[in-house]
Amino acid sequence: MEFKEKTVNKNYIYRGKILNLRKDDIILPDGNGAVREIVEHVGGSTVYCELDGKILFVKQYRYAFGKEILELPAGKRDGDEPLEQTAIRELEEEGGLKAERVEKICEIYPSTGYTNEVIGIFKAVGVKKTAMKLDKDEFLTGVWIDKEQVKKMIENGEINDAKTLIALLYVLR
Repeated sequence: MEFKEKTVNKNYIYRGKILNLRKDDIILPDGNGAVREIVEHVGGSTVYCELDGKILFVKQYRYAFGKEILELPAGKRDGDEPLEQTAIRELEEEGGLKAERVEKICEIYPSTGYTNEVIGIFKAVGVKKTAMKLDKDEFLTGVWIDKEQVKKMIENGEINDAKTLIALLYVLR
């Protein structure tokens, strides 16, 4: 038996700047009907950057959690921008650093049950200092943390952002 579900109707409930919300009518593999709630998202990238044994993080207030979160520089794609370019752009915007190039670590699907978001995870190579170029509604601080301290922070549960943890665990393994 094939487990593919067939879309009958895509019903848009909300169309926003960052995401769209749909409530789709579908047919299950056994022929019965069901509903799927889907968050459409353009996707984004995060970038691991290390200089002199220290890793660049950004500390940013995240409204959904009501607190500052420590994460690697990251952001959403601009239109159909390649994920590699998003990583390079976000590193400069949030970290004030220009990468000569980025190496792809992996792509992740943050939550397969309700969103089509894809996040590219990259490692910066050939980094040079430039200037931060934050968006007008973006407020964050760059923080450099020693690699050994980061390992302790992971063990102590002090880093909770999924894309950041995946990047760190991959690079620091």
